[in-house]
Amino acid sequence: MKIVVSVLFLLFLRSADLSEVRKLYTDAAKSEANANAFANKLADVPDGDANKVLVAYKGCSLTLKSKFSGVLADKISFMKQGAKLIDAAAAAEPENIEIRMIRLSVQESVPRIVNYREHKKKDKALILKNYEEAGDLKEYIRKFIQQSKSFTAAEKKALN
Repeated sequence: MKIVVSVLFLLFLRSADLSEVRKLYTDAAKSEANANAFANKLADVPDGDANKVLVAYKGCSLTLKSKFSGVLADKISFMKQGAKLIDAAAAAEPENIEIRMIRLSVQESVPRIVNYREHKKKDKALILKNYEEAGDLKEYIRKFIQQSKSFTAAEKKALN
């Protein structure tokens, strides 16, 4: 019985963490301090965590570390690590709209020279296709779409 209660408690904490991670994600790219807070929140998430959404956010946090790093070797390393985690999460849960949103947001923000844009069309299409079934995430996803460079004005208007 104690084990069941402990597992349920840990699951509750994990979901509470995801809620906070989503809040941090919204402002993470705005400053190095925000990016560091976001990365620190996700530092203990194992790369193979069962919650693939957290793995994708951890990957996103690494790409943000790349953005703010002053050392070219670190920029490259963080970007590769982050993209690998995001892509692994997307491969594990290919229909997960939140993971696809995370990957699209990274693909939009990295410089073209990084060459991490191959999934933009597929991610956008999946987000539009599954938006109505997003449940509790619908408003969160809508806010992303409204500020996204990948969606047309007509697509954004259709969601309102």
